[in-house]
Amino acid sequence: MNTAQAKKLLTALYAAAVESALPAFNTAAYLPKPPKGRTIVIGAGKASGAMAHAVEQLWPTNAPMSGLVITRYHHEPPRPSGMSNRIEIVQASHPVPDTAGLEAAKRILETVKGLTENDLVLCLISGGGSSLLSIPADGLSFEAKQDINKALLNSGASISEMNCIRKHLSAIKGGRLAAACHPAQVVTLVISDVPGDEVAVIASGPTVPDPTSCSDAIAIIERYNIQIPEVIKVALMSGSLETPKPSDARFYGHTVHTLATPLMSLQAAARRAVEHGITPYILGDDIEGESRDVAKMHASMARSCAINGMPFKTPCVILSGGETTVTVKNKNGRGGRAGEFSLSLAQSLNGKNNIFALAADTDGIDGREDNAGAFVVPETLARAANLGLSPQLHADSNNSYAFFESLGDLHMTGPTFTNVNDFRAILVL
Repeated sequence: MNTAQAKKLLTALYAAAVESALPAFNTAAYLPKPPKGRTIVIGAGKASGAMAHAVEQLWPTNAPMSGLVITRYHHEPPRPSGMSNRIEIVQASHPVPDTAGLEAAKRILETVKGLTENDLVLCLISGGGSSLLSIPADGLSFEAKQDINKALLNSGASISEMNCIRKHLSAIKGGRLAAACHPAQVVTLVISDVPGDEVAVIASGPTVPDPTSCSDAIAIIERYNIQIPEVIKVALMSGSLETPKPSDARFYGHTVHTLATPLMSLQAAARRAVEHGITPYILGDDIEGESRDVAKMHASMARSCAINGMPFKTPCVILSGGETTVTVKNKNGRGGRAGEFSLSLAQSLNGKNNIFALAADTDGIDGREDNAGAFVVPETLARAANLGLSPQLHADSNNSYAFFESLGDLHMTGPTFTNVNDFRAILVL
């Protein structure tokens, strides 16, 4: 198998992972029956536009329904011909919130006011919802919230740590949206993008109770030296920004259904590998840590397979998912978690023959760039040297995008309209 064939196979595995997580294929089994009263659809996330389209196509045409969801810019899929337009889709900024998201989030809160126990709220939640569904807590300006979010993104904190802080500094996340829906029935449909599929972490859990505390948030803020206004620090210490807890009666009777998870996508990719005669091995769907460190571990395993046939005999493909982190040293660098992983992997493999890899984000966007991820092939470092590219210099400056762009090895898909986070496939022949 040559490089072009290997890249084609890796692309097919990624496509299988993404396709398995598309809302169009996963929603029907979880839709409740229309209620006696109103049906309100709300939600936020990179997949919420596609989720809204799926709900509109599946909901009975004679059953009233209206609503509003927020998705990332350019992440609303084309509207199918003839489909009704009962759910409004607003686009806003990710990963740093903007005023479009702020105003849409406020409208969502207004939409669920005054509901009764005969009404149904269908909430569509997916990764990315934390920045899209953003209303600051009392005493926190929107500008300060944006600055805190930027600091968190650059800190190296895990997604659960970041979202613990986000929940406590929000007027809508951490279960507060569900509380605003009371006494209506709330059914939440979720596409998971977090390790462990914890619904309280996905999009900062707007419709589920929050098991974390203000004390937890303070500890994380101190651990990563996140600067927050003094008035907010005082509010956290006093507990006045505490989130609704599992014992809160406003959550009674609420249901949550998970439509797609990282593991489901990895399993779909594994099935596709078998179809191509390659034995798949799934390391896990919840791998966390610094992207470059995770890459070194993957590289060590791939080399061992190639040289010793251990721990897996070749030909094989090593699959993994989760959400790695990047501690940003150069704020002007371009690239996301997948690019950081790929660059570190290339350095660690050091041109080892017969090892090919693709690391990409399943939403089609790596960080803030326009690529999903990047390919690594045996010739990566040699080709870079011929072009005068220094892998270490690009790694030190968090500039993986420029490195792989110069090589023509960016994986470009555009938005996929779903999101089950990191996808990594290492093919060892």
